[in-house]
Amino acid sequence: MADTRVTLSGITLDNPVIPASGTFGYGREFAQFYDINCLGTFSFKGTTREPRFGNPAPRIAEGPSGMLNAVGLQNPGVERVIAEELPELKKVFRKPVMANVSGFSVEDYAHTCALLDREEQVGWLEVNISCPNVHGGGMAFGSDPAAAAEVTRAVKAVTTKPVYMKLSPNVTDIAAVARACEEAGADGVSLINTLLAMRIDLKRKKPVLANGTGGLSGPAVFPVAVRMVYQVYEAVSIPIIGMGGVSSAEDVIELMLAGAAAVEVGAANLVSPFACRDIIRDLPRVMEQYGIQSLSDITGGAHNG
Repeated sequence: MADTRVTLSGITLDNPVIPASGTFGYGREFAQFYDINCLGTFSFKGTTREPRFGNPAPRIAEGPSGMLNAVGLQNPGVERVIAEELPELKKVFRKPVMANVSGFSVEDYAHTCALLDREEQVGWLEVNISCPNVHGGGMAFGSDPAAAAEVTRAVKAVTTKPVYMKLSPNVTDIAAVARACEEAGADGVSLINTLLAMRIDLKRKKPVLANGTGGLSGPAVFPVAVRMVYQVYEAVSIPIIGMGGVSSAEDVIELMLAGAAAVEVGAANLVSPFACRDIIRDLPRVMEQYGIQSLSDITGGAHNG
C-alpha cells in the first residue's frame, strides 16, 4: 500500500500536499467545498502586523500558462486573524496549520510571528521575505542574504515553533539566500514565490495591473521551481517546501525528487477549488506507476544518479 506520509520538522503529515498562502484564504472558505482535513496541512493567507487593503484594482491578469497577481497582501491584520479566523478554522480543520507572515520591517516580522507562535493550532511559521507585489518590504528582505538572515534571527529569537523562510526566485543566487537563512537558524525554507512579471494592455498602452508589475504563477513557472529546489537542496541541509506551478500528482513527485520534503499548490486552487483534493487522491496511482512505496523516501532522489 502506498505510504504518502511525510514529516516536516518533527510533525507528520498524512501527505505532502499543502495549499499555498494566498490561494486558500484562512481555510474555512474551501471547507465549504470538501473536507480539508484530507490535506497534509495548508499555509494560510499572508498575515501582517496591521490590516492591509492591498493594491488597487485591477490586480489579476492572465498570461500564457499562468497568471499574474498583485493583490498586495490584503488581510485583516494579525490580531483579527487570532481573534476571528483561527477560532473558525478550528471548527473545520483538526490538524496543525502553517501561519504565513509578511512584514515591512524586521520588527514587524518579529512582532507578528511572536503572536502567532503562541497559538495552539499553529504548527509552523512560514515567513514570507519574497512578495514582489508590495513596496518597502517583502522581496526587499529576500533579495539579500544578509537581510534574509537578519529577519530569520529576529523571528527565531521570539518563537519556539519551526520557522520556514519563503524565498524569492527574483534573485541571482537563491542558494546563497537559503544558506544565509540556514546559518541564521531557519528550520526550513519554502520556494519559490512568484516571478516578477508584467502584461501591457494594447488598447490603453499601459500595464494591465494597476501596480504595474505582478507575480507570475502557474504551470509556466514549474520548471524554474524544479531547478531552484534542486539547487537549494544541494546547498542546505534543512527541509525544503517546494512550490511553483504545481498542478498534478506527477508535479508533486518531480519536486520531491528535486529535493522537496513537501509541496505547496498555489494557482491551481484558483483554477479549481478541488485541485489539492484531486492531487491527493491521485498520488497513490502515480506512486504505483513509478514504483514508489513511500513518499518520504524519495526526497532528493534525483541527486543520487
